[in-house]
Amino acid sequence: MKSTQYSEKVLDHFRKPRNVGVLEGEDVAVGRVGNPVCGDLMEIYIRVKDNKIIDMKFKTFGCGSAIATASMITELAMGKTLEQALTITRNDVASELDGLPPVKMHCSNLAADALKEAIKNYKSMKKNEVAATQKNDQAIRNIAGEYDFLNKGVFHKIDEYSSFNDKRTIIVDNGEKTAQAAIEISKYTPRVVLVTHLRTLSVKSDLKIMLNKTDVKILYESRIIEIKGVNTVEKVLIHDLNEDEKYELFVDAVIIL
Repeated sequence: MKSTQYSEKVLDHFRKPRNVGVLEGEDVAVGRVGNPVCGDLMEIYIRVKDNKIIDMKFKTFGCGSAIATASMITELAMGKTLEQALTITRNDVASELDGLPPVKMHCSNLAADALKEAIKNYKSMKKNEVAATQKNDQAIRNIAGEYDFLNKGVFHKIDEYSSFNDKRTIIVDNGEKTAQAAIEISKYTPRVVLVTHLRTLSVKSDLKIMLNKTDVKILYESRIIEIKGVNTVEKVLIHDLNEDEKYELFVDAVIIL
């Protein structure tokens, strides 16, 4: 098919495609689709914040129409809420490009499908994060002795990080706020332990990098099942969920936010 059968907009997006590339990070989802008839492959990456698409990239292996439609859909969806982006159709894409030859309409369908797949994957990812948080919250609530030692070594809030100076401190994982607390407290004591029942912390990658630069020890697949002591906290009983073993750690402070 001759290039004269394409609109100027299609040719412009083919020659100078917008938003080519990939995105990385825990707030990024990707939709991958392919057309077995023509062999076109497409990947759409979305970065989401507050339910809005704040950045998009694409990669495609296909014809000029596939490139143009992928480029156009990134412009159409950028800045929209996930619900608004889901309403973008193949006809919307073709219309914004001032039309596509009928034989190439499948390309606009591929772009719309890739976007919908990315949104579906993002929602699934967030649903899993919520489920993990709820499971973690349940684990936090079932610690024997927690209220017996409240304000006697057990803390539900932090007034001053410096109050943990040189104390053996164990923190129960509850997402980003506890990861940040561990980082701050490690500035005052080298003996900080973050305990989580998860295999990996459910926090942003920049927080993980910051944690790796500290002396904070992370106990994965573990949870505190009991806090012990006489008048104040002296030790905790840890359950290693992976090995199904229990052991004690001597501590001065237990933080449960």
